[in-house]
Formats: sequence, structure tokens, C-alpha cells
Amino acid sequence: MSSELDETDRKLLMLLQDDGLQSMAELSKAIGVAPSTLNDRVKRLGRLGAITGTYAHIDPHALGLNLMAFVFVGWSEGTVEADFLKRIAAAEQVLECHHVTGAWNYLLKVRVEDTRALESFLGNVLKQVKGLQRTETMIVLSSPKETVRLPAKA
Repeated sequence: MSSELDETDRKLLMLLQDDGLQSMAELSKAIGVAPSTLNDRVKRLGRLGAITGTYAHIDPHALGLNLMAFVFVGWSEGTVEADFLKRIAAAEQVLECHHVTGAWNYLLKVRVEDTRALESFLGNVLKQVKGLQRTETMIVLSSPKETVRLPAKA
């Protein structure tokens, strides 16, 4: 897909990452194209899959989700994975799930209210997966940098 994106597309994507609520008029002025052309570009970027959705970035503390943790999960039998992935997909506490190399099978990014909620998640979701052998949980103390913004490559 990257070969289908020209310099204007890339600039537009970066501007949308910076502030997705900008008007079409503001965006068209910033990149030097007519608003109708810009609208067509945005729709095309959606069809190409370069834009996968539009979301509001919400402060987790505003929702009382004050604890973030990373959880490594491991097992040795391949039959465990399907049940694990099904449970994780249904768990709203899991923000990210990454298949990783090394001693672990997956790494989860989890957001919950407090340690009690984390304990509940570990016991009622993860430990219910048959064949799951081990987990390691790291509670985040602070996050000096956390972003969903992708680097600009124009």
C-alpha cells in the first residue's frame, strides 16, 4: 500500500494524526489542494486501508482506569492459543495483544481501575484459559511517553 501513497497523501495522514478534528477547509489549505480534492483523497485513503477509523483519544483517568499493566503470557501446547485469543478478544480490559518472540507467547497491555480489578482480570480471564502455564505482570508506575502517532515518512 505504501507505494500507492504520494507525498500529499502522507502529509495529509500526518496532519490527521496531529488533529483529526480539523475541518476539510483547514486541511486543504495546509496541503494546498481544493476541499473537494481533499475529500476524495480522504475517502481513497479509507478504501486503501491507510485510514482505519477515526477515534477520540480519551484520558483513561477520566474513566477511572488508573492502573496500566503489561502481562506476559506463556504456554507450551499449541492448542491453548485459540481459547486464549477468544477470551482476550472479549476482554475489554485488554487494549493491546501482541504475539512476541522469546520465552513468552503473548504480551498484553491492560487498563483497569486498580489492583483489585487487575487481580480479578488475571483470575477470571487469564487463569481460566486451560493450558496456560505462566504469566508475569508488570504494573506501570508512570508513562513519560505514550503515543499512537506513527512516525512521518514522507
